[in-house]
Amino acid sequence: MSAQGGGETVNLDTLSAPQLSQVKKQLDEELEHLTTSFTQLAAAQSKFRECLRCVQGGKSPTLEDDKSILVPLTNSLYVRGKLASASHVIVDVGTGFYVEKDIKSATEFYNNKVNEVGSNIKELDTIIQSKTNNVRVIEEGICHYSVTNALAPITNWSRSSVLRQKMASAPQQQQQQQ
Repeated sequence: MSAQGGGETVNLDTLSAPQLSQVKKQLDEELEHLTTSFTQLAAAQSKFRECLRCVQGGKSPTLEDDKSILVPLTNSLYVRGKLASASHVIVDVGTGFYVEKDIKSATEFYNNKVNEVGSNIKELDTIIQSKTNNVRVIEEGICHYSVTNALAPITNWSRSSVLRQKMASAPQQQQQQQ
């Protein structure tokens, strides 16, 4: 058996139970981190999709310059405002920077973001599946190690009882031969 982690191959048959447990613990921590990252990426993709929906909704023919609108500050807080330009939007490009773009450019920007995050999610999902398989292999190794060690005393006892029987029967066989 072997498991891959970060390009490194480890032969599980050469590891002791504590070492296997340590490798499993490390993989579990990596899986937890990767799963958290997966959740955060999915949330980011959802936000980009919502932004895309809002920008595409801005193409409505009912929007016109100087029209009174409600501007969302949070999910539940809106302020009244006037639309300065129905053909341009302000786009958050990250790290607190905002850029004014026309509707078409903003749509392309958010489409690209949704696709980029989507491909990152797919890559991360592949890595998570690989790590999950590695954990399963390690768990099987731990079970194999436990069963082997649990049977070792029985095997040793069986061997020694067979030896005792042979030793006990040896004098009887010698007497019979004489």
